[in-house]
Amino acid sequence: MTRDIDTSRRDVMKFAVGAGGVAAALAAAGTSVREAQAQILESGIDSNSVLARIKKENKLRVGYSQTVPWFQKSAKTGGLTGIYYDVAVKLAEALEVEADFQEVSWANSTVALRKGDFDVFGSSLFYTMPRALVVNYVGPMWHKGRLAVVHKDNADRFKSDADFNSPDVTFSVNIGSAEENWVKTTYPDAKIITTSGNITLAAEPVRAKKADIWATGDLDAMLFQRKNSSWAHIVNREMPIGMTANTWAIRYGDGAWKYFLDMWADHMVASGFMQERYDHYLNELAGG
Repeated sequence: MTRDIDTSRRDVMKFAVGAGGVAAALAAAGTSVREAQAQILESGIDSNSVLARIKKENKLRVGYSQTVPWFQKSAKTGGLTGIYYDVAVKLAEALEVEADFQEVSWANSTVALRKGDFDVFGSSLFYTMPRALVVNYVGPMWHKGRLAVVHKDNADRFKSDADFNSPDVTFSVNIGSAEENWVKTTYPDAKIITTSGNITLAAEPVRAKKADIWATGDLDAMLFQRKNSSWAHIVNREMPIGMTANTWAIRYGDGAWKYFLDMWADHMVASGFMQERYDHYLNELAGG
């Protein structure tokens, strides 16, 4: 028994010395230790996976649509900022690759993802069944409900979402957003008008009294109301409607990439990074 153990140890040492020797030789030839180790050990990642391509090309392509405070351009610097932007940057750093960000409209977000324009859609994407049938949700990394923003002049008209489902009520929604389908299925008697572009543009018809309600994510609504307190009012702000997942999405058919991102999402939640970033932007925007 002792002899077998000793033989095994010698074999392990030979492998270690051999591997170290190869790494040292490659390093001497100008190859980094990380690159040397990558050549020694097979990762086991499917060569057809997006994950393998990302490492090979040294680039993570992230699609996004703007929505405060998850993923938006800073009015002060013009650079990108937000909760999920920070998560995407952290992911690229962990993968040791470059992050390449590509803006897309909400209406074209899932179409562009399926076409392969980017590797992951990194904005705050509400879970909906129609979307789930065409894109593969990741994680999730967060959950949120919706709040309804109305004009202050209509504050007495709407006490809760029980007042929303009426032919006399008009919602303003951003075309292609989760709210478009949500309003149609949840309040089928209400009317809908649509806008395009930045998701907050759907609030403008409510300000101009051409529509009655703009519904959006709970935090998004609270931050918007703080900056537009002269006219904006939130209906029953302590009771968000329909809590659901809001997270990232990828294309179907890539198990390696999906499993990798699912674990990353869990890590972002369990480590406290998501909560810390959420609190950071909430405090920053509340004081801005």
